[in-house]
Amino acid sequence: MSVTFRVQIYFFLICLSALKGQSRYLEDNDITQDGMFSILNSEIKRGLSERLLYRRPLRCIDMLTMEGQFTFTTDHPQLHCAVFFIGEPQEIISIEYSSVNIDCNGGDFIKVFDGWIMKGETFPSSLDHPLPIYERYIDYCETGRLRQAVRSSQNVAMLFFRIHTPGSGFTITIKKISNPFPCNVISQTPEGSFTMIIPHQHRNCSFSIIYPVEIKISELTLGHFNDLQVKKPVTGCGRAGDFVELLGGSGVDPSKMFPVADLCYSFNGPAEMKIGCDNTVVRMVSSGRFVNRVVFEYRLLERPELEKQKGNSVEDFCYSTD
Repeated sequence: MSVTFRVQIYFFLICLSALKGQSRYLEDNDITQDGMFSILNSEIKRGLSERLLYRRPLRCIDMLTMEGQFTFTTDHPQLHCAVFFIGEPQEIISIEYSSVNIDCNGGDFIKVFDGWIMKGETFPSSLDHPLPIYERYIDYCETGRLRQAVRSSQNVAMLFFRIHTPGSGFTITIKKISNPFPCNVISQTPEGSFTMIIPHQHRNCSFSIIYPVEIKISELTLGHFNDLQVKKPVTGCGRAGDFVELLGGSGVDPSKMFPVADLCYSFNGPAEMKIGCDNTVVRMVSSGRFVNRVVFEYRLLERPELEKQKGNSVEDFCYSTD
């Protein structure tokens, strides 16, 4: 029995019950549209979901921000292709190979990278990601038949591919999966707010905003001590294993950015800083012994503010080549 035919029968039964005076049952039980569709079996739901799935062709250089199914078919050799994926801060990316027609033995490849690579720099940096760089590449030609889906560790991922033969290509299905404790994040927008929590985990987390912005921190909780209990070091955070730093720079790798400020102590109340770099990062370092939390919001610097920053030569470090 086809999916369409089953749906038609279901609605026929609803109409029949209404004609027989039994529609009151539907009213008394507050059956909503969502409730009605929950009655349908999994086969019907799957058929409806597949029909509503967003689809479009994939370009050699592309950026995807939404779920859907994307197909690339080449009409001439494409040797240097890359697709950037980005989700909301609290999401990770799932990339599933729906169909693949490439010649792995002939030099074709499809590789997923866990993060972003731009101008030779990586996000998250090697200091903030649990895996070394070479292990963050997942090569379809090596693992595709055994691993049909790949998940990122954060809200960004990349796909690199090279295809020589016209008519060859592949189809991927992109899904977003909820991440209860997002760590490394690239913001899609120049304005917003975020709460970063590291619960008893020895890790580093970076929130990257690829815009010149003002950062306003409203709360910082570091489990080891607060500013009333420990004397502050003269510079930096000393040997503190838990702290937050604000970074500025022109690339995406936080480890290559300039430290604008170190925050070593818990506090409540606004702390504001304007950073006129192309990229601004709020980075938390956690020893794993405590629950650390930072709450902040950010906004794009207006042109007069940005000109003032540049006029004061405050942001010379933004373009440092060191």
